[in-house]
Amino acid sequence: MTVAPRLRVIGPGRAGGSLATALMRAGWDVVGLLAHGDDVTDALEGTDLLVVAVPDRAIARVAALVVPNHRAVIAHLAGGLGIDVLGGHDRTAALHPLVSLPSAELGADRLAAGAWFAVAGDPLVQRAVVDLNGQWFEVADQDRARYHAAATIASNHLVALLGQVERVGASIGLPPEAYLDLARCSLENVALLGPAAALTGPVARGDWDTVARHLSSLDPTEHEAYRAMAAAARRLVDDGGVRFDDA
Repeated sequence: MTVAPRLRVIGPGRAGGSLATALMRAGWDVVGLLAHGDDVTDALEGTDLLVVAVPDRAIARVAALVVPNHRAVIAHLAGGLGIDVLGGHDRTAALHPLVSLPSAELGADRLAAGAWFAVAGDPLVQRAVVDLNGQWFEVADQDRARYHAAATIASNHLVALLGQVERVGASIGLPPEAYLDLARCSLENVALLGPAAALTGPVARGDWDTVARHLSSLDPTEHEAYRAMAAAARRLVDDGGVRFDDA
């Protein structure tokens, strides 16, 4: 009989709670959840994988409080930090889920639904991804800030753009839900065709008169974001080798 790996989590919030719940469902033995104020000195004892799921700024401090144990792995969930932040522990790793985790329950469902993970360090974290039916890729320490920037753009910046959609639509009495199907279709097009081929609209056509009308109709507080994304769309057209008369 295969012995289930043992998991302990420091910081059972949205990320730590999601991972603990997902791996427990996948057959791992969750041997403890340590919250703020708990003694973490011996947190590596009696476990195979200790996950430090605290805010990025606190990872190094918390990891330094844990007594090293060469038999167990200590890992963090931060996307933008390398494994060097874990200090002098013998076996270190990073495991960053490339998925939004709004709550422990919903997050656990998403982690077990074929999610992508950025990993580094000890291969035990790859075992965790496999047990979750996920997919993984390695990101070196020196590349993690750029990797995390891309993740932030894909998630947080997209949400901010939809916030602008909500404001502009609301200014003429339209519900934000009216635009969600359009956004979903655009994401599906990107998945099928790639960003350059999926781009439609006035910038793709080189229709600068329409762009000017948009700007003149918008509240000036919306101009900066609109101009920035129009410039990004123009770059996408240029980089994709699409001529405006072909778009």
